[in-house]
Amino acid sequence: MAKTERKADKKADKKKGDKKKLAKKAKVAAAAPVAAPVRIKVVSPLAPASFPDLPVIAGVSFATAAAGVRYAGRQDVMLAHIAPGSTIAGAFTRSSTRAACVLDCQAKLAMRVPAGAGAAIIVNSGNANAFTGALGQEAVDAVTGAVADALGLPASRVFSSSTGVIGEPLPHDRITAAVPALVESLREDAIATAATAIMTTDTFAKGASATVQGDGGEIRIAGIAKGSGMIAPDMATMLVYLFTDARISATMLQRMLSRNVGGTFNAITVDSDTSTSDALLIAATGQSAAAPVKGAVAKVFEAALRGVMMDLAHQVVRDGEGATKFVEVRVTRAADDAEARRVALSIANSPLVKTAIAGQDPNWGRIVAAVGKSGAQADRDRLGISFGDILVARDGWRNPAYREEDGAAYMLGSELTIKVDMGLGRGKATVWTCDLTHRYIDINADYRS
Repeated sequence: MAKTERKADKKADKKKGDKKKLAKKAKVAAAAPVAAPVRIKVVSPLAPASFPDLPVIAGVSFATAAAGVRYAGRQDVMLAHIAPGSTIAGAFTRSSTRAACVLDCQAKLAMRVPAGAGAAIIVNSGNANAFTGALGQEAVDAVTGAVADALGLPASRVFSSSTGVIGEPLPHDRITAAVPALVESLREDAIATAATAIMTTDTFAKGASATVQGDGGEIRIAGIAKGSGMIAPDMATMLVYLFTDARISATMLQRMLSRNVGGTFNAITVDSDTSTSDALLIAATGQSAAAPVKGAVAKVFEAALRGVMMDLAHQVVRDGEGATKFVEVRVTRAADDAEARRVALSIANSPLVKTAIAGQDPNWGRIVAAVGKSGAQADRDRLGISFGDILVARDGWRNPAYREEDGAAYMLGSELTIKVDMGLGRGKATVWTCDLTHRYIDINADYRS
């Protein structure tokens, strides 16, 4: 054998050895769950008074378990079992570093559905299973395979999500070990505990529902979500699971979902950071007594679905890490809708604007600066700015009738609206955000500890 060939073989052997060592290190790194850090639980002041009373969706059951994915003794895995004949649709992050579970869900939704097959969704918190190389897909296959075997489902109908720390191998054996107990404890009325199990830095569980009158009976929609930080609009910047008993095709369900993502989950931002793991899945069981969704009922159903999506999206902003203010940014009369959105996001993501709001300072000059840096078409001498109904600036300069004390009084509120009139065209956009407080730093400075 030539000297160069021997060298090449040695290099190949070394690479194989390195991969084995890496896999071994990954297993060691995930050796045992640790005790959850002792922190004072501070529930967002913008949280709802209580978790809503969500309706039971016929054909869906839930279970949770404390698998010790990252922390011992914490409910950190959720399983949803969905009846045969159900249709599934989804939307996912467009991050170029999206996690293995996201890629797996996207691939499965593109597959042909086996006739009459049921489905399942399994979610873990504590570990995002993102940027973990081949180990990521191995973990997804192990977890979804275990659920498929336990429930008698095709592997192509088991969808998974992971949320938590990026770059650490998922200790999937802890999740697969919990699958038998999860299957044993499935209940139709356990959606509230499911909402708790998918939380990470969330300070409250998020749920929303709607009921519409169909032809021949009621149609119910219920949804849960998690999200608090790493929230920026790029669908979907969180984990969201929606369930309905509607009789609706997968194609129509996907169209409705896609149409309403832009104005709900893609119109919120906490910190301008898009996650690797964001996913939205919706399942329709077809077990309502109502006739299949079509015609006038389809419009009513879609409006109700959008309402549930909007409610959950707003709850995510209200639980923004360290948030004390819920802020609507409304831009009108821009050159077009896309330009309006650029301006709205520039304002909503500006640390200077967000810290001024946290400090209850009506510093409208920071809004002017955010408009200018957005890259959107703007004319200084046509610009108008309002805090709620208080006209602060118009025609490119301060409104002579504006009083600083009125702006300061308005900023004391917990729910604020910033309006920007571009004075150029018919474009408009609305996004929702929150303020930026020191607690955001506290949470994220020691997120992995």
